[in-house]
Amino acid sequence: MAGGFRRGNRQRAPKLEARGELQSVEREGPFKEWLGMPDLYRYQLVVEGETYSYQTEDAELPVVVGDRVVFRYKETKAGKWVDRNSLGKAIDPSDYQ
Repeated sequence: MAGGFRRGNRQRAPKLEARGELQSVEREGPFKEWLGMPDLYRYQLVVEGETYSYQTEDAELPVVVGDRVVFRYKETKAGKWVDRNSLGKAIDPSDYQ
């Protein structure tokens, strides 16, 4: 049985999660990284006063300013980067009663 082939006994850092109201969105792009790759768009998202970067092939985001959003992200030297396909609307169960 093939496993994860981890070297050493280092624990992986857990994914960070953020949620809150999307306050602003700025789009840059499209960027062509190399031939044959789809256009990439970079978004600057401001959620609860914090700035996050998001990179995707989609020209439009599935959320709009004012939505309550939830996503996973990681902190790097270049800032906070949202994981691919983790950005979505936060669902509040109390709204459905």
